Amino acid sequence: MQMLELDPWICSQVADFVLLAWSLVVEMAELLISRSPSVDPKIEKPDEIITTGVLASVQKFLRKCLVAVLSYGPMPKHIAFIMDGNRRYAKFRSIQEGTGHRVGFSALIASLLHCYELGVKYITVYAFSIDNFKRDPSEVQSLMELMEEKINELLENRNVINKINCKINFWGNLDLLCEPVRLAAQKLMASTAGNTGLVFSVCMPYNSTSEIVNAVSEVCAERREMLQEEHAGNCNGHAANNGVHSDISVADLDRHMYSTGCPDPDIVIRTSGETRLSNFLLWQTTFSHLQNPDPLWPEFSLKHLVWAILQYQRVYSYLEENRKLAKKQL
Repeated sequence: MQMLELDPWICSQVADFVLLAWSLVVEMAELLISRSPSVDPKIEKPDEIITTGVLASVQKFLRKCLVAVLSYGPMPKHIAFIMDGNRRYAKFRSIQEGTGHRVGFSALIASLLHCYELGVKYITVYAFSIDNFKRDPSEVQSLMELMEEKINELLENRNVINKINCKINFWGNLDLLCEPVRLAAQKLMASTAGNTGLVFSVCMPYNSTSEIVNAVSEVCAERREMLQEEHAGNCNGHAANNGVHSDISVADLDRHMYSTGCPDPDIVIRTSGETRLSNFLLWQTTFSHLQNPDPLWPEFSLKHLVWAILQYQRVYSYLEENRKLAKKQL
């Protein structure tokens, strides 16, 4: 049976209404939470701790409605996140700085599950820039310890990975990591390499300049090896290999990017209202829809993700026209 296709404007209006209803439920939860001595409003997010009662039933119904309505529009295959605002989150709430990163990790796991529920196949996050090594050494050490801890948690407790059959990649210069973190990352990649569900790529330590330089270096090394083999063949009396040439194409570089095998991001979301890409996926985001929602990363939740997809659906036709035009010009 062919699925009925609705006008994108109608879909967006219906989804807006459902999202408004969702927000009202969350606001009701916040009111209840503020009166509950057992919940810390500085850390907990109300839309993730409603588990029982009438609110839970309403939330579950609205969640299904959101997924159903969104599915009638064009859905992104790949969403990339710049997870900005962990330190500010801790500062604004007068909690320890490391707590902001820990709550940010919880927001990351929640976002992975939300994306899986919505049918998004590829998720990429900017976890640690190469430039972050310039921060205070104690902060860098603390972040490395947190990374090792969380990677080992994923290795030991595989509930999330198994639920979404997640394949995990680490993009970046892993040689810059301390040995315990590097070994843990390599072990996690190896243990999920055969999974066929959501593809989760963690950029650390990463920046786009380093990725492009690495790709150029690998292409040049590949060409040198081919030319050496051709030269050795000529010396042995074999015919010259006319297929070897010195020009480097876009396709050559694409093959050597960390992101090879993954489609370019449809949406790039940088939380906290910042509008900079900060040297993140510059090669891959020519036709991505860039968004900069105000919530800090630990505050990012399903309602923000749904809103981001709605914004993408509203400009989808424009993005597709530009992609097609670019392909014609190649």
